[in-house]
Amino acid sequence: MQKWLLIVGLLYLGILIFLSWYSQRKVKSQEDFIMAGSKLGLILGFMTFSATLFSAFTLMGMPDFSRVHGVGAWMFLAFSDGGMVFLILWFGYSLRKKVANMEFKGMSSLLQQIYGIKWAGYLYFFAIFIFLVPYVAIQIRGVATFLELGFDSLQVPAWLWSLGIVGFVLLYSSAGGLKAIVYADFVQGTSLLIIVWIIGVACLQNMGGWTEMFNQLALKNEALLSTPGPKGLLTSPFLIGSFIAIMMIPVTQPQLSTRLVIMKDIKAMNKMAVAVGFFAMLVIFPTLLIGFYGAINYPDATASEFIGNALIKDQTPLIGALAVIGLFAAAMSTADSQLFALGNELRGLLGEKARKSLITIRLAVLGFAASALLFSLFSSDQLVLLARVSFAGTAMTGPLIILGLLTNKPQGSFMVWLTALGIFTFLLAQAKIIPLKVGGLGIDLWLFIILGSAAFVNYLVMKNKE
Repeated sequence: MQKWLLIVGLLYLGILIFLSWYSQRKVKSQEDFIMAGSKLGLILGFMTFSATLFSAFTLMGMPDFSRVHGVGAWMFLAFSDGGMVFLILWFGYSLRKKVANMEFKGMSSLLQQIYGIKWAGYLYFFAIFIFLVPYVAIQIRGVATFLELGFDSLQVPAWLWSLGIVGFVLLYSSAGGLKAIVYADFVQGTSLLIIVWIIGVACLQNMGGWTEMFNQLALKNEALLSTPGPKGLLTSPFLIGSFIAIMMIPVTQPQLSTRLVIMKDIKAMNKMAVAVGFFAMLVIFPTLLIGFYGAINYPDATASEFIGNALIKDQTPLIGALAVIGLFAAAMSTADSQLFALGNELRGLLGEKARKSLITIRLAVLGFAASALLFSLFSSDQLVLLARVSFAGTAMTGPLIILGLLTNKPQGSFMVWLTALGIFTFLLAQAKIIPLKVGGLGIDLWLFIILGSAAFVNYLVMKNKE
């Protein structure tokens, strides 16, 4: 397999280096570097959005989640992503309308303008930093651990694999800017989709087909075939809270809201949203097959052992090599986009002089990459659950953002401070200082209800004052 890995790996890295060089040649202004020219068409827009959305946790985390929790994993992501498509349509239209006559400097800067309060932007930036840096870290950690176990004969430690991933991400993103990331996303998203289906079909054939797969699952553990699953995790409150958190991803995560703004027009954006929903169904379904394969063959293995066996050791050398490259691609497509978006958000909060310098955003991306690399050394291997925490944490800013888009007049400071309290409460719950559940409902679901209701009341009160 090492021969195939060398061939496929060099080809893949060569393509990314060429795309970075090609993008750098097209960078004529700061707008080109930061906003990719703001004229993305349907194909590039759909692929960069999808590749950024579906990351390493799709190829590593979702199969393991399905292995442990069963068919409810489909409800956890597929239905949530389906609902997210409809929110993309509304949010994208509202956001583009809001920024039509102004320069979009990131969501942090936009919230400062909407609310007329500097702390609104700082609060948003704090939230995405606290929850997105760990999310980037778990992508890096997941792939690095996988590579360490899969290639134990090389005796390369996980931290060195992590350093290599981060270094390459910084190399091509800092050279070609967002345009290079968009082109790379096209390659990475296509690679992820092809590889996950190849491995999914191989696993299905190994299990003897559809009927035999379900028969073996029932014999192993019948609870895998229904919710809440063997561990009792996939309860209604968990699934509802997850649905809200995932739906809010395009609203609250800057790498996705930026992609909505840089689509060339509303028509292209609407088609892109529908295509993303179709991509979601295509990329999630085969992860279930891989997970069920693991539930039958590796029910007691650790997450890393299962992934190493299912994606590499049980596959042909060529497919194993493709899986390794697919994991690299998936991790980098999320890491580069989120690190670049964090840099752009910080740039939007700085003074006019700093905003005009590309050095600022490059240094910011470098700093965030170092933070993610450090965090990756201490994160766990529960990729999906950590990703859900990240989604739920950033979703706390959703009502604040939506309220700002619904009106053309300042809405006061009430929602800013209430959102800050909500984020602080959520962090306390994750640190287990306060309970994660209250009255049978998760603290995140309670906070969604409170913040959403408060935003609605705030809107009515301010509207009556007009």
